[in-house]
Amino acid sequence: MPRQKRKSAGGKKKKLQAALAPSVPEPATVPTRWVKFVVALFLLPPAWVLTQTFFTVFARATLHEQFWATEEFWFFGLGLLIWLVAFFALPRPMWIYVFGHELTHALTVWAMGGRVSQIRITPNGGHILSDRVNTWIALAPYFFPLYSILVIAIYGAAGLVWDVTPFRPVLYMLIGATWGFHITFTLWMIPRGQTDLTYGGTFYSIVIIYILNLVVLSIFLIVASEGLTFPSFGRELLRHTWEFLELTTRVLQTVRR
Repeated sequence: MPRQKRKSAGGKKKKLQAALAPSVPEPATVPTRWVKFVVALFLLPPAWVLTQTFFTVFARATLHEQFWATEEFWFFGLGLLIWLVAFFALPRPMWIYVFGHELTHALTVWAMGGRVSQIRITPNGGHILSDRVNTWIALAPYFFPLYSILVIAIYGAAGLVWDVTPFRPVLYMLIGATWGFHITFTLWMIPRGQTDLTYGGTFYSIVIIYILNLVVLSIFLIVASEGLTFPSFGRELLRHTWEFLELTTRVLQTVRR
């Protein structure tokens, strides 16, 4: 969990001035968490449309375009299966998870122009100290599959020097295993009262995590499937969005009657 450094307040003179200053009524404000809760409610329809689009496209690519017969599908699935067996049958590598979790926090802080003064990692948990914290910094480890991206980056860097084409099955298998690592630990940790989720409100955080994980999985699918492109996925997304709007309109009209 990222923790923000706080500067100490002023001395006795400032306290005395504050005490003698005339009291001014504070303007009425709405708690940020209430606002985020409402935002999360409005994000539920996009989450539903994205879910419907993903499974429609996945079913079409798998059944009609023979994606199920590709080495991408089988080796990704093999890596995922191997990890699932390891996750449920063997001791869980908590220190690897905590390291990636806190490193993702730190990378997000740096990406946003912040500074990290401390990273603490133990098998039982960890934290970072930074000069800023926000919802994206708090939630990044739950939707950014760090180890999968690392595997892809290493493969890409190696491809600049050697011919790594024969190792593509290994790449797909490692992506499947590392993405499985990411999603299983995410699902396992969420019900355990993570302070990362309470920072912006648990309901809001879970909706954001769900949508962004589905976005990442959709990108994996588009890249792996030869018959699927970003424009075609976008068209399918627009079609389901239009169908959802039409259904909502019909329901509203029925209610008004």
